Amino acid sequence: MPAVLFLLMLLEVLCSHGQAMSREEKHRLRNQVVEMFDHAYQNYMDHAYPADELMPLTCRGRVRGLEPSRGDIDDALGKFSLTLIDTLDTLVLLNKTTEFEAAVRRVLSDVRLDNDIVVSVFETNIRVLGGLLGGHSMAVMLKEGGQHMQWYQAELLHMAKDLGLRLLPAFNTSSGLPYPRVNLKHGVRGPETRTGTETDTCTACAGTIILEFAALSRFTGDPVFEDHARRAMDFLWEKRQRNSNLVGTTINIHSGEWVRRDSGVGAGIDSYYEYLLKAYILLGDDLFLQRFNIHYASIMKYISQPPLLLDVHIHKPLLPARTWMDSLLAFFPGLQVLKGDIRPAIETHEMLYQVTKKHNFLPEAFTTDFRVHWAQHPLRPEFAESTYFLYKATGDPYYLEAGRTILDNLNRFARVPCGFAAMKDVRTGSHEDRMDSFFLAEMFKYLFLLFADAEDLTFDVEDYVFTTEAHLLPLSLSTAPHSSSIPSNRTSEEELDDSNFDWTCPNTRLLFPDPAFPHNLRDPIRSAVDKSCPRPAPYREPGMGHPPLRAQDFMANNPEHLELLRRMGVSLIHLKDGRVQLVQHATQAVSAVAAEDGVRFMQEMMELSSQQQKEQLPPRAIQIVSHPFFGRVVLTAGPAQFGTDLSKSSTGVRGFVTVAEPYSGCAEITNAEYVQGHIALLQRGQCMFAEKARHIQKAGAIGGIVIDDNEGSSSDTAPLFQMAGDGRSTEDITLPVLFLFHKEGNILLEALKEYREVEVLLSDKARDRGVDVQEAEEDCITKATTPTSFEPTGQSQMSTVELDELAPEEVSPVTPSQEEVSPVEEDTSPADEVRSPEEEASPADLAQPKEEKDSEKREEPESDTDSSSQSADELLADWREDLEAFQQMEKDEL
Repeated sequence: MPAVLFLLMLLEVLCSHGQAMSREEKHRLRNQVVEMFDHAYQNYMDHAYPADELMPLTCRGRVRGLEPSRGDIDDALGKFSLTLIDTLDTLVLLNKTTEFEAAVRRVLSDVRLDNDIVVSVFETNIRVLGGLLGGHSMAVMLKEGGQHMQWYQAELLHMAKDLGLRLLPAFNTSSGLPYPRVNLKHGVRGPETRTGTETDTCTACAGTIILEFAALSRFTGDPVFEDHARRAMDFLWEKRQRNSNLVGTTINIHSGEWVRRDSGVGAGIDSYYEYLLKAYILLGDDLFLQRFNIHYASIMKYISQPPLLLDVHIHKPLLPARTWMDSLLAFFPGLQVLKGDIRPAIETHEMLYQVTKKHNFLPEAFTTDFRVHWAQHPLRPEFAESTYFLYKATGDPYYLEAGRTILDNLNRFARVPCGFAAMKDVRTGSHEDRMDSFFLAEMFKYLFLLFADAEDLTFDVEDYVFTTEAHLLPLSLSTAPHSSSIPSNRTSEEELDDSNFDWTCPNTRLLFPDPAFPHNLRDPIRSAVDKSCPRPAPYREPGMGHPPLRAQDFMANNPEHLELLRRMGVSLIHLKDGRVQLVQHATQAVSAVAAEDGVRFMQEMMELSSQQQKEQLPPRAIQIVSHPFFGRVVLTAGPAQFGTDLSKSSTGVRGFVTVAEPYSGCAEITNAEYVQGHIALLQRGQCMFAEKARHIQKAGAIGGIVIDDNEGSSSDTAPLFQMAGDGRSTEDITLPVLFLFHKEGNILLEALKEYREVEVLLSDKARDRGVDVQEAEEDCITKATTPTSFEPTGQSQMSTVELDELAPEEVSPVTPSQEEVSPVEEDTSPADEVRSPEEEASPADLAQPKEEKDSEKREEPESDTDSSSQSADELLADWREDLEAFQQMEKDEL
């Protein structure tokens, strides 16, 4: 059967309720996609190239080693101009052939692949090797057209082979599974090169090689690359759980034992399934399709619970492994379209669309009742990918409207003067200083194809297969000569039952005889998402008796309380990072009764801390709305347990900022004439938060912003805080007060220094950029749902609990799990190793987010770089430089 039939599944057109989008409107949206791409690409070239990625908030390039480390996620960066290579074939698809030719010349003249640097095999393969091969495919196509690239002599292919040879040492394992990292210059040489010591890799990391390596072999005629990729795929297939026919998330590359046995279609496994089906499409090898169909049947039997896709245990597939989903599974409806299974694709896509509309973007992880689990959104393209494939399969204009939603939200919430910034928190609209290369490589391809007509394309995309990074590989490679020098662990014929294999696409006339059928599928899902978002259960008193000191009454700056702790055998330790640690040694109590009271106190404290994590206030947003920012800069702020509740305000509080005198706010304000009617800036420390608020309120301020005095602190690297009261009634405080870490506060102070008049909006989440504040839509501000469980502690044991604090004298008697402030939310990304509930935080980890090992398609939660490496003057100069272009964008697009 011709492989091309499985590429786009040319299904019959399905109609939907509502009017079709006009041709003129489609063209307008198509042109808007191109303008947005130009904004992102040109800012990368102007401010970041030859660095790997653009940092759009500070308008500079991210160079590994020069910016603070973000952990394993930086292994995608190899000092090889990652974004430019990843964008090559996007330029051609968007009809930018002149820019493509210039970009190829830059790659050939500037990019080096022999850097002494350790990179991710997975990321380098899909982004750089895939980018070079996609660029080569486009260059050959253009050259054959006779008008462009006539000078091209397969230079990109030569670079691709050079890179492939540098990745090959990672495959030198007994199993054939690659090491997760390799040094581009030295290969795999042990600890001295930070390689060769790993034992585990994710299934997707080892199983997402075959397309690029097979294409490289068939372009060059050297079978070694395809042979190694096939061997890895064979090994994963052999290690599947034979009863469930599912694979785990993480595997030991030497023994083949499953390290993590949870199985799903999201982070850690996703592109393994994608590459099984697409390897059949590209290479025409029936074996890949057979394996995919066996896996797919198990996915639909155990993991798919329409419209949900929930992880299970491979040995007990009827047992759920978690109660939340990660955003990377958004690719799966698109894969189901390629498979020809349209109904579940429609259902899952609709669920994702409704979650997207609720939060503006798809959160990195969300619960089964569609609440935010992890709040980041690094501008992932998977939802746009599935939207395009569903539109291609059905012709339903509903998916054009979904694409319009994606465009509008990117422009309203992610667009900044120097590009597009990832969302740090979809609830508040705050940004990360990050624009990943996949945003240019994937997002704009799928959105352009969604709105483009056939005559808008210079080539037929149905002659190509999209890699997981959306690079274009020609289907003609299926006829290219190839041979194998490594024996393949091919499945014996006895294991395969041909009756289970689907070889043709379903006829949608038979599947959906009623044109309204897709609409009928979507409606119940839309209602389910809209009606979900229950309020958290009210706090209930822990029924653990009544010790002399109750946890809810504890104040760390109260000498009497500290003495009571000592008598109960509980000691209080102030940690260097600002947290307080409570430790109980029952043997150090003054009596057995006091020791029992201490145990009860610790249990109450841990229960209260756990409860507060569940019921904590969400973060707030401080949006700079004056010239030249126009709402494009959003700072993540911690809330207060007193004053105006911004979540209940439809407009927030808007005003100009001024520095209070004294800056500490701990005495009567001496510049009240300037503070009156303004939002006062204060420095943390020396007195209680509530005292600061009362002083500026007396001076006539309409709001307050407290800036951390701990130099270098940032919401990127520390959990957010909520400011506590002072133990007395705070009903007299009626103005809103928010907390900024030093890095974010410094951005505000430098803006004030530069422009003198800086207007900000204090709100629960960012409003539309560049326009007046609109009425806030009814929304379900959700809370992190990562549970923290505690075990009762016996009298003979030592109990430990860590609490957050700002200063010993600033302690809340109402919230004993922190001093002046309490953690708002752990900020962890599903792109890291995703843990099952039993692996989540222990009491000792209460106040600090954990970094997890690299095992997923996209990786760890990033910490943005410290702004000290570029002065605020330079930053603001860059903003001014882009202001003219930005104003034109405001006029044309918003």
